[in-house]
Amino acid sequence: MALEKAQRLIDLATYVASRRQGVTIEDIQSRYGSSKRTAQRLLHTLEVQFPDAECEFDEHGRKRWKLRTGALRDLLTLSSDELAALDLSIATLKRNAQDVEAAQLETLREKIIALVPRDRISRIETDHEALLEAQGLAARPGPSARLPPHIASAISTALKASQRLKIVYLSRGATRATARVVEPYGVLIGARRYLVAKAVSDPEGPLRHYVAENIMGAELTGEIFVRDGEFNIDAHAQKAFGMFQNETEIEEIVWKFSRSAADHARSFVFHPAQVLEDQPDGSLIVRFRAAGHLEMCWHLYTWGDKVEVLAPKSLRKMVHRYRRSDFAALP
Repeated sequence: MALEKAQRLIDLATYVASRRQGVTIEDIQSRYGSSKRTAQRLLHTLEVQFPDAECEFDEHGRKRWKLRTGALRDLLTLSSDELAALDLSIATLKRNAQDVEAAQLETLREKIIALVPRDRISRIETDHEALLEAQGLAARPGPSARLPPHIASAISTALKASQRLKIVYLSRGATRATARVVEPYGVLIGARRYLVAKAVSDPEGPLRHYVAENIMGAELTGEIFVRDGEFNIDAHAQKAFGMFQNETEIEEIVWKFSRSAADHARSFVFHPAQVLEDQPDGSLIVRFRAAGHLEMCWHLYTWGDKVEVLAPKSLRKMVHRYRRSDFAALP
């Protein structure tokens, strides 16, 4: 078996073994960008080379392949690139004031190292150190307030247990913090971290965003609540361009980037559900649905006069006076 095919087979086996519920043919197609026929051949090879591989039907009648992790124990190892990427991720989390997540990733790193035979670790240490010396993190302006570990821990426990949380929160413009009980649904992480929760005092009201660094205290109440089964944090996040959520402001957004900025704009993900449309004159139109006009204005300003808002009219009016032509570079 050629080396490339062997590496691909091990990668496939690792992928299958890491999925507790197993994988479908569609999963394989998505992961490798292959046709259905190629995915079938890959899974057949998996069954031949790994006798522990199992195939069964799920409740929807779809075939799922599973593999016990023991079958891979002597085939997997850690590469210098993977270890360097892990260290870079830890450093990035620390730079972004996500100390709790950084500590958890460091613990995971220690567990991985402990499971890898010492002779294999020694062989990658030199390359790993060289990669680390060649990598750096650029300074990123903006807020980076740190969330105290005990508050982060209380939020994490409340999310895992669907438990109401009592927080002491300093609202914007308020002179003192006040206590309130909330039902936490998730955490959004961007330039700042926001706790997404429903106020118990307003059960019919919308989900609210609480700036994490403005939470002065947090403690578990011991009260369990029933989460909305249809809530999805990713779908919720996609309602906004940034962090601001306003159901009445959600509408189709249409931006047109000039020919000179089109290639640069094409490399950006302005929104997960964006649609890009190349125009005959070389310009680029970007469409998506979201709220957060003010946050859009902050970003659009950095493009100067290289972008034009086609819709909605309210956003077009907000940015029209601030489309500068004297910016020397694009974002």
